[in-house]
Amino acid sequence: MLSPRKKEKSGAVSTMNIIEAEAEAARLRKDLRRHDILYHQKDAPEISDAEYDALKQRLEAIETRFPLLATSDSPTKTVGAKPLKEFAKVRHAMPMLSLSNSFSEEDVADFVDRVRKFLNLPEAAKLEIVAEPKIDGLSCSLRYEQGKLAQAATRGDGEEGEDVTQNVRTIKSVPQQLPKGVPEVLEVRGEVYMTRADFQKLNKAQEALGDKVFANPRNGAAGSLRQLDASITARRPLRFFGYALGEVSEPVAETQEGIRRKLAQWGFEVPEPEKVAGSAAELLKFHEKVYEERPEIAYDLDGIVYKVNSLDYQRRLGFVSRSPRWATAHKFPAEQAETIINKIIIQVGRTGTLTPVAELEPISVGGVVVSRATLHNEDEINRKGAYEGARIIIQRAGDVIPQVVRVVNPNPKKLFKFPDKCPECGSKAVREQDEAATRCTGGLICPAQAVERLKHFASRTAFDIEGLGDKIIQEFWDEKIIQTPGDIFRLEKHAEALKEREGWGELSVKKLLDSVEKRRTIGLDRFTYALGIRQVGQATARKIALHYESLDKLLHEMKEAKDRESGAYHALLSIEDIGPSVAEDIVSFFAEKHNQEVIHDLRQELTIRDFERPKAVNSPVAGKTVVFTGKLSKMGREEAKAQAEMLGAKVAGSVSKNTDYLVAGEDAGSKLKKAVELGVKTLTEDEWLELIKT
Repeated sequence: MLSPRKKEKSGAVSTMNIIEAEAEAARLRKDLRRHDILYHQKDAPEISDAEYDALKQRLEAIETRFPLLATSDSPTKTVGAKPLKEFAKVRHAMPMLSLSNSFSEEDVADFVDRVRKFLNLPEAAKLEIVAEPKIDGLSCSLRYEQGKLAQAATRGDGEEGEDVTQNVRTIKSVPQQLPKGVPEVLEVRGEVYMTRADFQKLNKAQEALGDKVFANPRNGAAGSLRQLDASITARRPLRFFGYALGEVSEPVAETQEGIRRKLAQWGFEVPEPEKVAGSAAELLKFHEKVYEERPEIAYDLDGIVYKVNSLDYQRRLGFVSRSPRWATAHKFPAEQAETIINKIIIQVGRTGTLTPVAELEPISVGGVVVSRATLHNEDEINRKGAYEGARIIIQRAGDVIPQVVRVVNPNPKKLFKFPDKCPECGSKAVREQDEAATRCTGGLICPAQAVERLKHFASRTAFDIEGLGDKIIQEFWDEKIIQTPGDIFRLEKHAEALKEREGWGELSVKKLLDSVEKRRTIGLDRFTYALGIRQVGQATARKIALHYESLDKLLHEMKEAKDRESGAYHALLSIEDIGPSVAEDIVSFFAEKHNQEVIHDLRQELTIRDFERPKAVNSPVAGKTVVFTGKLSKMGREEAKAQAEMLGAKVAGSVSKNTDYLVAGEDAGSKLKKAVELGVKTLTEDEWLELIKT
């Protein structure tokens, strides 16, 4: 009910002067925000929906008559926002990285052991880890400036996301204004989600209107948040959990648990239940407890997230590839179902690998309809006894591709026979000794390999060309619009023809061409990964870029490395995690004439930035090559390597004449001996720490 004082002030807006209007508008905004918190965060509303709407309409009338009183974060701006033509891109101030996954008790124990080893913590030393539910929603980052919500963005590829500020303003559990005392710049990261009950209501409403129904709450949340018309989002029952911070202008806590408390104090919902554990055993007990209670929890969970509690430890642990070392997601056990293999097909990947895939009688597993499952390779088919027509048990855990667990009715006489020829080009398919994979020998004459390489090149983790998905690439390949990666950057000459395609138009073509133009400049590490070299993932591509720094130097050194006795080849082998097998694939790739032509063609279209080393002011080891060997006592070897890279050094895995420093701990062996033979400067751990202090 409205209070007596509010009734006194509820005269006609048309008779108000600006002083009266300003005072009432401030009160209305305050009241509406309070009711938002009571309804969406505390589930304890004090007024009816009709009374709430009346307050909002009153404020809207005041702001309409006195436009200067309208604020960007007003509750009236959270509904009926003007439709956006398209989402703008937002570059994250700090990357929004994904988590590594743990699926077993052994994985969790390994995670805790790795953290202790990295930090060089003895068993007796205290290590706290925060455990909280992993909500199955859409990751989102909220940026507040001087306490006001300034921008909201999806995770995207971790480096760049979509600007969904207008839409997030419609989520009533997202505070528009934070209390006094928060940092001037504050990024709150969390998850946009729907409760199961709200999801069911939404789907019933969608079905009644004849609109699309969603497969699960996560899809419902993602589809609702990414509406171009924010008024549609406003009608969807979205909520937001805060669980981490991005960029902040000043520290707010010393622990992850402290961040949780601050977020709650500032008006955010935080994931519950939660526990601060001191061992892997405590984490596993909590995981089991929440798994059992999951049916009673209002929203979908797909696991528990474990985070090292100390923020100082988090800083020391840092990141590996695209995941933090200080956190992992322990997924819940896979959900299983029984179905039938209708057919087994062979897919050919970008490196020629033949992968058997079971086409299934569609079935729902964990809320998702599954119609395909991987059979991995020939050995897996033989081990499982897979054949067309078999009844099978499949399982799906989180985002993992569905897998065949076992065949219910084995029949050795019907076992699927693995092909000895590529189904795409007819070339011989061979399986090298000691390898599980069977590969097509057709190489560049195999259309499947060419298309898969193009898909990889344009994918989110490579060039990230929006609008150029797998289906479009296949169509453009078939129509000979794109045959090589360079053709992607010459799509403009096909602009008029593309506008005539079914379902396309001037706006669709413009968006695609704009996306291509935005990707004409790329870093060496991402470019190297995009080339699709066998055994070269994102982490290895980054190490290659770190070592060679420029494309010119990389190409020159790979030309020299064709001589397996050369210094260039041994320098390649010295890069950490690059052994003989990976080195052979890298050198062979750059030696192949067609690949040289592709790179030359791309260089005519692109600007490939030299690798940017981490900025280290007055670092005495910037640009130096360092090798660590033996057991270190002050820190774990992995931490020492990470610290050296942060200071701009190159960390190598073996000693060569190009090594500047060998840091030798206890029980240093052959590397120390070789360093002495080559005259490489050797340092003790204490000498190394003293060096980098200066």
